[in-house]
Amino acid sequence: MTKTHITPAHREAFDALSSGDFSNFALFSCFVDGRPSAAIVAVTRDEADYVLSPLFVAVTTDMVLTDHDGRRA
Repeated sequence: MTKTHITPAHREAFDALSSGDFSNFALFSCFVDGRPSAAIVAVTRDEADYVLSPLFVAVTTDMVLTDHDGRRA
């Protein structure tokens, strides 16, 4: 059995971004755990307001990415 934290929602968001079929994405300046970062967000309308739904966040200098065995990516 393959270990993964990739959910169907992650896969759908990635597919939507990479397919080119949608144009409602934006790069959004934000904070992650209080640190400056950026996120890819989906932009939709809710009546008169815009709704930003974060899809992916940028890696920050404080993040440490590892695989499922604890090895750095």
